Amino acid sequence: MKTSQLVALLPDLATYTLVVQQGNFTNAANSLSMTPSAVSKTISRLEKALEVKLIERTTRNLRITEEGEKVYEQAIQMLYAAEQAVELSSNLHLKPQGSIMISAPEALLSLVLQPLIIEFLKRYPEIQIKARAIDGSVDIHKQGIDIAFRLSKDPDEHLVLKELGQTHLLLCASKPYLMKHGIPKQPSDLLRHNCLYLAETEHDNVWTFHKGDESQSVTVSGRYAVNQAQLRFEGVKSHLGIGLFHDFVVENALENGEVVQVLEDWTLTGNYHGNILMQYAQMKYLPERLRLFIDFINRALGAP
Repeated sequence: MKTSQLVALLPDLATYTLVVQQGNFTNAANSLSMTPSAVSKTISRLEKALEVKLIERTTRNLRITEEGEKVYEQAIQMLYAAEQAVELSSNLHLKPQGSIMISAPEALLSLVLQPLIIEFLKRYPEIQIKARAIDGSVDIHKQGIDIAFRLSKDPDEHLVLKELGQTHLLLCASKPYLMKHGIPKQPSDLLRHNCLYLAETEHDNVWTFHKGDESQSVTVSGRYAVNQAQLRFEGVKSHLGIGLFHDFVVENALENGEVVQVLEDWTLTGNYHGNILMQYAQMKYLPERLRLFIDFINRALGAP
């Protein structure tokens, strides 16, 4: 394809990236001050020029094709490169500015990242951060995420990875609850207790324990299940039962004796245990605002 033809495609590619990020033509059209039909025609023109189907259209939503995913990954690099060119050709690099979209599990965002985000925003007043609390899986391309934080042992191999530390799952209960109902000595004892667990998936009440070569899986039950750590912790402090938490959620409460750890000689595994990960798309030109934020978080939480 000739350079003149490529230049003509650049605006259409930029529009396509916005459609992918916004999830539909209407939202993308509003962002571009266009009509949905005009955006649809733009995408059709781009598909014809590339000779590939980018989007499967249905009456309710859009589905990005496999080829469309690959085109998006390259097109977003184009936009980042354009942004870098603007920064380098102006004084923007002397005063970093722009928006950063991040995602993180709710508890990590509120208890660990929130204080750092506030400090970062004070340091760089021209940068804006949009944060989404997402406990499940994240597709940074489809969801328009610049930087995703995860709690997992399995990073996305297609993204750049920064390991910021480790997190462990543990069980806690209040002293009054344990005085009334007894202290479990082994995982199977939890079957006789009220347990507070995540209510996100059907298997969230299956807790798997390890000690040496021994492992046990227990299907717990309880009167209160909630996928928000602070709410679950309030339930534990209100003597409702034994709750499952990341260590950073309850470490202060354990230190001051507000709650007590249960079955501490057993190791718990689950969907959200392992390393604290920061991941972002591989790109040749990293926008200055992203570089600053990544370096800031890495200095605060990660290895030197």
